[in-house]
Amino acid sequence: MWKNLPLAAVVVAGTFGCAMHAALADGLDELPPDIQKAYQGLDQNQPVGPSPLKDFKPKKGPPWTIGFASSYAGNTWRAASMDKLMNDLLPAAQKAGLVKDVIVTQSDLKDSVQIQQMRQLVDQGADAIFICCSNVTALNQTIKYAYDKGVPVFSYSGYVTAPEAISASANYVDGGYQIAKGIFETIKGKGNVLLVSGIAGLASSDSFDKGVMRALAESPDIKLVGTVQGQWTDQVAQVEVQKFLATHPGQLDAIVVQSPAENGVLQAMLQSGRPMVPISISGEAGAVCYWRKNPNWVDAGNYVWPPAAEVYIVWNMMLRTLEGQGPKIQSVIRPVLKFTYDDVKASMPEDCSIDDPKWFEPKAEAWFPKSMADAMVTRPADPFTWKPAN
Repeated sequence: MWKNLPLAAVVVAGTFGCAMHAALADGLDELPPDIQKAYQGLDQNQPVGPSPLKDFKPKKGPPWTIGFASSYAGNTWRAASMDKLMNDLLPAAQKAGLVKDVIVTQSDLKDSVQIQQMRQLVDQGADAIFICCSNVTALNQTIKYAYDKGVPVFSYSGYVTAPEAISASANYVDGGYQIAKGIFETIKGKGNVLLVSGIAGLASSDSFDKGVMRALAESPDIKLVGTVQGQWTDQVAQVEVQKFLATHPGQLDAIVVQSPAENGVLQAMLQSGRPMVPISISGEAGAVCYWRKNPNWVDAGNYVWPPAAEVYIVWNMMLRTLEGQGPKIQSVIRPVLKFTYDDVKASMPEDCSIDDPKWFEPKAEAWFPKSMADAMVTRPADPFTWKPAN
């Protein structure tokens, strides 16, 4: 059922002075050059060798039972991701006869609980498991346990280092870099900046911050005057920024934010009585609405982890793997996607609300085009028209 584990990846010099991965035999080398560009500057700990699921065949045909071992449910991002899963992706897969059901567990950011839940999903007969935003190493033994039982594991919005898994996301290091550089350019390359980080120790959060630090290293006239942990939650970010503003009366020129938190940061600034400063925008609708009403606030927004689009990419790759399409590489990476004020003006009404907790998102095909998905697998097919061999 399984191939031997892949050869180890080697690291070679990449653009921007950062590391870029290359596999010895296949993996990254199998991808088209334009797609390989998305891997430049990727976190050097993220696996990009050839996938051991390349010749995977499921224990039985569809409809499959899928396990979703979620690590957390308490923010707008998770709500939007779950809405996409349960009200769009799952019904479509059920209609196509591919998926019977999705069993959802929540571990509340406790690795030990998530490990137990994943093992239970395997033992209860799940045909595949996907996970979200997890610790990069804590689940590795459990992923190997699932692999040995014939149950592939897929990670999204972050990565895991288990060689048996498939991770699917944007390049978060580049996301932090692009967002920070954009905000620095908005303030003409000079000023005091606050960083609102996510959850320390989780892959996407740490990777994003690495990109911000790289942008800072290239910007000698930008001073990082503080870092607070927004916990990817607007209410937390709002309180933490309010605390910072109360204890740091000096000049602040911009705020770089790990979304979802820009709604909370925006509210903190509005309530502070200080002049508004540029705040990085990644898709929370309230902050995007403020930009809609204030065209000169920022120069651009960046989709780094749009929730519905993020779960779509891992769902697509999971179905393709169960269908035997053969993923080529351990990490499926796409570039950060920029959006402009014109995009916002065309899609968001002028009477929008800055308190809107929903998300301004790209279409699934814009985030993960069929051509990109096809390039990531060895035997590409439309996952919804695919039929099992007799």
